[in-house]
Amino acid sequence: MKIAAIDIGSNAARLLINEVTEPKKGKPQFTKLNLLRIPLRLGMDVFTKGEIGPERVQMVLDSMSVFSSLMKIYKVEHYRACATSAMRDAKNGQEIIKKVKKNSNLDIEIISGDEEASLVFENHIAEGLDKNFDYLYIDVGGGSTELTFYENTKMKYQKSVNIGTIRLLNGLVKEDLWKELKEEVRKNINSKKPIVAIGSGGNINKIFSMSKTKDGKPMSTTYLKKYYKEMNELTVAERMTKFGLREDRADVLVPALQIFNNVMAWSDIDKIFVPKISVADGLIHSIYKSLQKK
Repeated sequence: MKIAAIDIGSNAARLLINEVTEPKKGKPQFTKLNLLRIPLRLGMDVFTKGEIGPERVQMVLDSMSVFSSLMKIYKVEHYRACATSAMRDAKNGQEIIKKVKKNSNLDIEIISGDEEASLVFENHIAEGLDKNFDYLYIDVGGGSTELTFYENTKMKYQKSVNIGTIRLLNGLVKEDLWKELKEEVRKNINSKKPIVAIGSGGNINKIFSMSKTKDGKPMSTTYLKKYYKEMNELTVAERMTKFGLREDRADVLVPALQIFNNVMAWSDIDKIFVPKISVADGLIHSIYKSLQKK
């Protein structure tokens, strides 16, 4: 069975196509057939002007047309398309959704921050990790950050906050919001067991690969602090040259590191697993799970 997930974020839109095979014994196998990422940067319009401008509207329509064509080529049987923070905030979000439906026959739904956090958890990464620890999922996007804390494998706390990389780049996160998040984290994320973070999103994936940490091993917060200090002192162009980054990654890495460093410091976490999961991966798993219930 072929399943596709479309994640329209504040920074980029992603199409993930998986083939799911079901062996007679054991768990279903998810094989990635294609992953396409397009840096739409919707948050650049929405967080400063309140709506998505004509140029980016056309980019959305063109991108969804490409996604729709790819899904046909791969003979995708089931899909779900979700939009997050930027589309949630855009005055013309619903209007764009109608245009996409007319243009590409794709149904897009705008999901809440809480559902976004739940989709990341659909990957069930913590289930395969050490039960002597509790886990904080940190998903940093362009428009928002989702936190989900699991104590003794049960969800204890969930929070979606409008602190994201694109908002930070545009100077739209006030000190009061940082203060509110700090108080929330200190109050709600604590345990008798040591806590380890599980990070998701393109930025933490990039830092993880740069750190040369082995897959399956946690990365120390020392790396996050080191990269933040080093990159914060460089221009975007200098980051691109020194670290071999694309422009649309080089500018958002610093605010992403700022978010990860703050949250982990406030919750006394010194290690983070980076299993390279995303909202799109979670969508694939949630689609499969809902099909099994039918």
